[in-house]
Amino acid sequence: MIAIIDYGAGNLFSVKNALSYLQIEHCITEDAEIIRQADALILPGVGAFPDAMERLERKALVSVIQEEAGKKPLLGICLGMQLLFEEGYEFKQTKGLGLIPGQIVKIDGKEEKIPHMGWNELHLVNPCVMTEGMEESARVYFVHSYRAETEQEYLSCTTFHGEEIPALVRKDNIYGAQFHPEKSGTVGLNMLKKFAEVVNA
Repeated sequence: MIAIIDYGAGNLFSVKNALSYLQIEHCITEDAEIIRQADALILPGVGAFPDAMERLERKALVSVIQEEAGKKPLLGICLGMQLLFEEGYEFKQTKGLGLIPGQIVKIDGKEEKIPHMGWNELHLVNPCVMTEGMEESARVYFVHSYRAETEQEYLSCTTFHGEEIPALVRKDNIYGAQFHPEKSGTVGLNMLKKFAEVVNA
């Protein structure tokens, strides 16, 4: 069972609908014990980095996520992906979950409109389970103004929006999608299915 973590800052129901469509067992929860018992975790997110971290702290979920991420697969989506990193610089410097080395910085908006919103092509860097079967010209849906800054070894896919932007990151069994797989048609649904297969492997 996959637990979708509810901390008041996520697009929970679009993720839930995608998992229901794929017939993947899941639940939406903020209960630490259910999170501990789950086979895998999804951390969604919409909004600002500092607010999201404050909400996680208020619900006493920061240490729970950090502990469980070492034991089971975790997928962060959009803001949820950004929270996986060490710190963010949206409005103010804020400590993140620290599960992947790197930081979250504003996209350089000199050449392209910010926020980065719409469909963009993925460029494969380091294949992982979630990219298995992905076509070379695969396109997915983005909505964000900030991006991760991390080492090449953690990049699975990038995209380009005035600069190279990490689109799918991975460290061990921790995955992060800057895009919305649940809103990215067949490509995104296949990625969610592959993530679920990691759970059952």
